[in-house]
Amino acid sequence: MAEFVVRRIALGAVVLWVMTAVVFVMFFVAPHNVANLIAGRQATPETVALVKHRLGLDQPVLHQYRDYMWRLLHGNLGYSFYNSTSVRSLIWQRVPVSFSLALGAAALWLLIGVSAGVLAATRPRSLADRAVTMGALFFYSMPSFLLGVVVFYLLFYRLHLAGIGWFPGNGYVAFTQSPWRWAQHLVLPWFTLALVTAATYARLTRGSMLDVLGEEYIRTARAKGLTERRVIYRHGLRSALTPVVTQFGIDFGTLLGGVIIVENIFGLPGLGQLAVQSVVQQDLPVVIGTIILAAAFIVVANIVVDACYGILDPRVRVH
Repeated sequence: MAEFVVRRIALGAVVLWVMTAVVFVMFFVAPHNVANLIAGRQATPETVALVKHRLGLDQPVLHQYRDYMWRLLHGNLGYSFYNSTSVRSLIWQRVPVSFSLALGAAALWLLIGVSAGVLAATRPRSLADRAVTMGALFFYSMPSFLLGVVVFYLLFYRLHLAGIGWFPGNGYVAFTQSPWRWAQHLVLPWFTLALVTAATYARLTRGSMLDVLGEEYIRTARAKGLTERRVIYRHGLRSALTPVVTQFGIDFGTLLGGVIIVENIFGLPGLGQLAVQSVVQQDLPVVIGTIILAAAFIVVANIVVDACYGILDPRVRVH
């Protein structure tokens, strides 16, 4: 198992290195006038030359890449052009928000999606199966921005007009400051993301469970007199979780990188909102930092998924 995990970590490191190289080429090599882009349209030639020198853009490309990688390895992402604050501090101020949003939404969509999928698979062609399938198709077809607006209108705007202030409209409160207010500010975006994403997990779990429950070893387990609950959850669900774990690694890693639309609807100062602001302001160091961090989240999430494969199905350890 340890050798399997080490191989996956090494592969993840290679993927992350390729990603950083692509980012370097996109932002520093492909454009012909990077210094002009950074300095602005009305910059004087002297300002452009100063920017080029400060960023090392007057050095050979390999020398620039060496300095770029050296700074990344030491966690130095540079300074924001907009407010002269270090990119690392800007990002880490936003990470708790995105992490809180991702963690709560992931817990909800796993609970809703997997439970609904198991219910539908164990009662095929029943009313419950049809209800789960229709619900999954409805929310799967629902854009997150539309559901977010509907949730915001019904559970914030209409309730506030009626004098019921259960859910705050926007903002974020740190967990260390007040766990109750932290959850109160996040419950609407949690359910917005969870309902849309749970539809995928319900369909995945249902299809995988139907395949697994038709296997020979499931019939053997039933013939041995095991209870139906033990057959379904101990033998069936464990084998059926492989595609669910795959999807979860992708979704959770992407969510950690920032959910632009949902964060903007509910006014959450997360990584997605920071990325949008940086693009609008042409704040190149912050854009690069958010891209690299999002890539790192996805790589780490997939390494964890591969490790979970080894636990759920020992056969994958030999590959």
